[in-house]
Amino acid sequence: MASSSADLLVHSGQIYTVDAHTPTATAFAIRNGRFAAVGDTEALLDAFPNAPRLDAAGHTIVPGFIDAHAHLHELGLSLCRADLAGTSSPADVVRRLRAFDREERSGDAGWLRGHGWDQTAWETPGFPTRAALDRAFPQRPVWLTRTDVHAGWANTAALEATVGLDRLAAMDAPAGGRICRDEAGRPTGVLVDAAMALVEDHIPPPDDARLDRALSTALGHTARHGLTGLHDAGVDLAGIRRFRRRIEDGRFPLRVYAMMDGRAEAFAHFCDAGPLHHPSGRLTVESVKFFADGALGSRGAALLEPYADAPDDRGLLLHDAEDFREAVTAVVDAGFQVNTHAIGDRANRFVLDAYAAASAGARPLRRPRIEHAQVMHPRDRARLEDLGVVASVQPGFVRSDQSWAPNRLGPERLSYAYAWTALQDAGAPLAFGSDAPVDPINPLRGLSAAVSPPRVAPPDAVPLASPLARAAALRAYTLGAAYAAFQEDEVGSITPGKRADFAVLSQDLMGVPAGRLPDTDVIATYLDGRLLYAQAPWPQA
Repeated sequence: MASSSADLLVHSGQIYTVDAHTPTATAFAIRNGRFAAVGDTEALLDAFPNAPRLDAAGHTIVPGFIDAHAHLHELGLSLCRADLAGTSSPADVVRRLRAFDREERSGDAGWLRGHGWDQTAWETPGFPTRAALDRAFPQRPVWLTRTDVHAGWANTAALEATVGLDRLAAMDAPAGGRICRDEAGRPTGVLVDAAMALVEDHIPPPDDARLDRALSTALGHTARHGLTGLHDAGVDLAGIRRFRRRIEDGRFPLRVYAMMDGRAEAFAHFCDAGPLHHPSGRLTVESVKFFADGALGSRGAALLEPYADAPDDRGLLLHDAEDFREAVTAVVDAGFQVNTHAIGDRANRFVLDAYAAASAGARPLRRPRIEHAQVMHPRDRARLEDLGVVASVQPGFVRSDQSWAPNRLGPERLSYAYAWTALQDAGAPLAFGSDAPVDPINPLRGLSAAVSPPRVAPPDAVPLASPLARAAALRAYTLGAAYAAFQEDEVGSITPGKRADFAVLSQDLMGVPAGRLPDTDVIATYLDGRLLYAQAPWPQA
């Protein structure tokens, strides 16, 4: 073959292709941004003698990771706000906020914003109150989102600047939300799920410059973690337009499958305009996302039976059943994919009922997805294959939740939570993601949790989830995620004809001991055969 037949020949690697016909290889050739050939190093060196060469020097290479559920704008904003992950108490949160405030006071219209607190991990677990924030910040509004983004913590200044403290004290919680109160009935400053809008809807939005900086930060973050694709779970029309502008400016090194926010104007716009498939392959819009319930950590997840550690609480369903079925049917009838956040077993059944009702309509369901599927009753798993449901799950949650999930759910319910293997055995295709910024976006962290989940503390000492085979976990983060977005013919495996998206890793994912999987580094990330990110001494060109 002539030297022009390949733009790059990568050789002498340990390549896991996620292609059933050629599961492993040691070399591949790239032409015009796509894989042109995949196979043995010696054979490809002979076939492409004049192609530019890149010696992988034995490094492991996998398809570019695809995060099937994350929030790109929110990830960028969280990286530019106070990081509250790992705090040990409200006082520790205040220390972090003060340190952050000394370094950066601009960007959020006078508000102090932070993300990542988790009361279940504090020295004294329990929701905080506004008092700790009031003492430190009596005048400046403070709004802090919990790690799951299903609860927010405000100081008095924030409540007065938005809903009004007295008004909040007098009102009932909105449907699908909770206003936490003290023993005297006064709001504590913590708002759960739909109640968060009482504050968030009135916070001055970030300006365009800050949103652009945040997006740049997020895109750099994804490249460093080997991600070439991301399914953005709930994007408004302004966000989609921001993506398009950056693509047209050549500043968007990621493939985004955007799920429209089902409550916003984006769905109406694309119902008129039709799905969007950008010719660059960097942006697709053909799905809608709904929320059925909240999250386990804030007891907003809707359960069939009460929480084991709160016997009067079954969580929150965020929709009336008939209204939700009508909304799902409208999305399906418009020809779009429907994806629904459902964590508790009651919410998962609620969603499956709506999908079953929609399946009787004029149009077939198009790979409907359940986002999270975290606690699903065994009886409902049998419905997944019949309805063609994709299980879009976040294996890293099992690590984040391990200290409190057994108490929340109790032993029987815990046995069918985080059940990736059972979902797969029930016929549901798996797509893995992180829900970043809820959890770290690192796919290697999620992959490690899937294949080596933590164990319940003694005396039981059983895994919190059934371990998944490594090949299946890698597939869920690559080809499985591509399938969930109708993109399995374009990306997700190292296969001739597909786009040349791949990641170079520091360790052999299939051979390294399970305990060392989280120590794997991304050495380089390529999109369309072009280098996005590299650690030295990996060649930069």
